[in-house]
Amino acid sequence: MLRYLSAGESHGPALTVLLDGVPAGLNLIATEHIDPWLRRRQGGYGRGRRMVIESDCAKILGGVRAGQTTGAPVALQIENRDWKNWSETMSPEPGNVPRKRSLTEARPGHADLAGGIKYRHKDLRDVLERASARETASRVAAGAIALRLLEHLGLQGCARVISLGGIDCSGEMDWDNLHALDESPIRSFDAAAEEEIIERIDQAKHDGDTLGGIIEARFRGVPVGLGSHTQWDRKLDGRLAQAALSIQAIKGVEIGDGWHAASLPGSSVHDAIYHNDEGYFRRTNRSGGLEAGITTGEELVVRAAMKPIATLMKPLPTVDVVSHRAADAARERSDTTAVPAASIVLLAMTSLILADASLEKFGGDTVQEMVERLDDHRSYVSQY
Repeated sequence: MLRYLSAGESHGPALTVLLDGVPAGLNLIATEHIDPWLRRRQGGYGRGRRMVIESDCAKILGGVRAGQTTGAPVALQIENRDWKNWSETMSPEPGNVPRKRSLTEARPGHADLAGGIKYRHKDLRDVLERASARETASRVAAGAIALRLLEHLGLQGCARVISLGGIDCSGEMDWDNLHALDESPIRSFDAAAEEEIIERIDQAKHDGDTLGGIIEARFRGVPVGLGSHTQWDRKLDGRLAQAALSIQAIKGVEIGDGWHAASLPGSSVHDAIYHNDEGYFRRTNRSGGLEAGITTGEELVVRAAMKPIATLMKPLPTVDVVSHRAADAARERSDTTAVPAASIVLLAMTSLILADASLEKFGGDTVQEMVERLDDHRSYVSQY
C-alpha cells in the first residue's frame, strides 16, 4: 500500500511530504526526477506573483541512499521562500499575530467560512493557509515518485489541458511529441487555439476575473487487471475520482467519454472486443481504459473540471465573521488561471493511485520483484 501524507502551510517555513510503501531499488534523484515536475506545476500562462517568489525544489530527508530507495518511508521537504516575509505572522511560537495579516472577511468559493465554523477559528488565516493550492506542491513531489515507479513498470503518463476559459484546445493526442506540452504556455497540443486562449486570459486579468478549464491525465502501457469489481472501495475508477476531486478547485471528473457517453445510445458507447495473434484489443477506447473498476489494458484517460479560481481582484460580497457586517471578500495574492498547473497536479494524484494499485497487484519489497511479476502477468494476458 502506498500512503501519502503532507504537512505545512502556504506561508509557513516549508511543506513536508511523507510517502510510505515505496519499494526498495527505485532510482531516485530529486533534481532529476522530482524538481522538473515541480517546475511544470509552477508554469503556465496566467500564473501570479507567487510563482516569481518561489522556485520549488525538493530535499530528500529519508528513505533514499546513494540514489536509490531503501524501502523505508521517503520524506521530502519543499522550502517556502516567502516564509521570510511571513515569519512573524506564521510563527508557531506564542505571541500576538499582526492585525494586518489576520483575515475575517470570508472569501466565497474558499474553505474560509465552513472551515472557520468547523474548527472554531475567527482568524480565517488558520483555514486558508492549509487549504491553499500551495499544498499541491506536496502532491506533485509525491506524485513524481509514483510516476518514477510507474515508468520502471513500463507505464508512461502525461498531463494536458483540453479546454480553458470555454475554448476547446483538445487536439489530437501525440505521445511522440510530449515536449510540445512543456513548450506550450497553456500545456496543449492545439497551437491554433493558444492565441485565442491567451487573449481571453489577458482580458480576464484586466477585468479582475478568473478562468477555469478541463484537464486530462493519460497513461499508456497500463496492464490489464488493476483495481477490482468486488467491492465499492476497490474499484479503480472510484479511487481515481476521489483523488482527482480532492484537488483544490476541481468540481467534476470523468473517465474516458464519461459525460458525453451519457447522451448516446449504448451501441455508440461501448468498446467492442477483438483478438489477434498478440491477444485482445479494442479499436475504440470510449471507456477510458476502465470497465467495472478494472483496467482493460487500453490507455487510461482521466479528465477533471476546474472551476475558476475563487480569489477575485474584484471581490464578491461577503460577511465579516467577527462583526457580522457586510464586507467585500478579502483579496489574497492569486492567479488569473492555474488550469495548466492543475493538469500536473491531476497527473500526480492519478499516478499515486495507479502506483498503489500496481503495488496491490504486483506487490513486492523491491522494484525488481514488481517488474518480474508484471512481466509474468503480461505473458499470461497475451495467452489468455
